[in-house]
Amino acid sequence: MQAIKTIRSCTVVMPATNIDTDQIIPGRFLTTTTKQGLGAQLFADWRYDADGKAIPSFVLNQPAAKGCRVLVAGRNFGCGSSREHAPWALLDFGFQAVISTEIADIFRNNSLKNGLLPIVIDEQAHAWLVANPGAEVSIDLQSNALTMPNGERVSFTVEAFARYCLLNGVDEMGFLLQRDDAIAAYEARTQRT
Repeated sequence: MQAIKTIRSCTVVMPATNIDTDQIIPGRFLTTTTKQGLGAQLFADWRYDADGKAIPSFVLNQPAAKGCRVLVAGRNFGCGSSREHAPWALLDFGFQAVISTEIADIFRNNSLKNGLLPIVIDEQAHAWLVANPGAEVSIDLQSNALTMPNGERVSFTVEAFARYCLLNGVDEMGFLLQRDDAIAAYEARTQRT
């Protein structure tokens, strides 16, 4: 997992509400157990026509989306079924953060465990971002702040353990493996009694 301390990027805006995980990555692409290559299938039913050709008007197919690492989405992003493939696809496409006024709990947890930063902000800041696609923002995970183009700082929260893992580029297993010596010492102490 890549450590996240700061992200500076232009935004891609998808303002639709209730974008569910089956729209993010359709079920037919869930047969893989690897993360690589899923970015090509991100929003596949919206990005491609029946013949598999890119639909030029779809936001991710437009030149301005290339290299953007921040997705601004409508309310209730990531609702629907639990699938880790959804954050995997977003990450593989190149996104590092998703900003919304509401992010579904299971999607948020899957994102945090896989290195995608889900950010919930207030309605006013969100409305400005939606109205200004391509705006350059700066995200500072160390201070839990999103800096808007005008310099305004918008606070957000991330659960402490998830924040630690993101800042240090480790998942839950990596966190435990870093403490292997302490775990072994504890086990040795408790087996003697």
